[in-house]
Amino acid sequence: MNKEKQSVIILGSGPAGYTAAIYTARANLEPTMIQGQQPGGQLTTTTEVENFPGFAEGIQGPDLMEEMRKQSERFGTKMISSWVNKVDLSKRPFKLFTDSEEYQCESLIIATGATARTLGLPRESELMGFGLSTCATCDGAFFRDQEIIVIGGGDSACEEASFLTKFGSRVRIVLRRDEFRASKIMIDRVMKNPKIEIVYNMNLIELLGDKKAGITGGVFENTQTKEKETLECSAIFYAIGHTPNTDIFKEYLDMDENGYLITAPESTRTKVEGVFACGDAKDHVYRQAITAAGSGCMAAIEAERFLAENE
Repeated sequence: MNKEKQSVIILGSGPAGYTAAIYTARANLEPTMIQGQQPGGQLTTTTEVENFPGFAEGIQGPDLMEEMRKQSERFGTKMISSWVNKVDLSKRPFKLFTDSEEYQCESLIIATGATARTLGLPRESELMGFGLSTCATCDGAFFRDQEIIVIGGGDSACEEASFLTKFGSRVRIVLRRDEFRASKIMIDRVMKNPKIEIVYNMNLIELLGDKKAGITGGVFENTQTKEKETLECSAIFYAIGHTPNTDIFKEYLDMDENGYLITAPESTRTKVEGVFACGDAKDHVYRQAITAAGSGCMAAIEAERFLAENE
């Protein structure tokens, strides 16, 4: 078992984790990053990223993450291709366990992100980023004057649909039930929007299209009559929520009802001194690469100050 103690360990390798690594490495803290099950995070499943500053012509999501990884390693970040399935944050040094190793650290930066919920349909992974998306803010602009479908019936679905009307010629919200789960104010907003149509009692059962053509539509089944119907569109957005990757911290850290880590106001500090949380593991509002990167910077600076004060 590896029990070498580190000054700082970063869990997760999306924009938040890589930014934290860059800052802590440049501060000579010699960080170790345990990359997790999806090195690079959610951006590795996207295609073009147009809204990350510094790339005037856009950049592919996996390429952006590769550049961040190289920058992290340039300053001396040690990368470990594994994931942690158990922690002990009861005292310092903190202990982190993988299937085969134990790691110890004086400070911990949690950047484990969140996982967008999907329906589990065949070809989801194939078509994700090719007309199938879980982020309207990220991908809506690619579908100007085109037909868009949003899957979901909660506040997120209403919010995403409203946003997508800035681009799409028509936005249809498809619900599995005969009513919304959303709040009244959000329902009123979509009902009053002339570009939004509501389709009730329909369940998406098949994705249509391919990587070359992108999404061309979906096959839906009426939840009451079981009749099937094909709806054509150029994009399908899942708006059925995200699950933060925070289960292993439940025993030690405060979370909200959905599992997002709670930090001090305007800070990445958790209730355990020396443990900091950044990115989508704590952010259920913005969920953007740039905000994740910003919070990764905050976590690194706070970890550096914590270590300096506790030497």
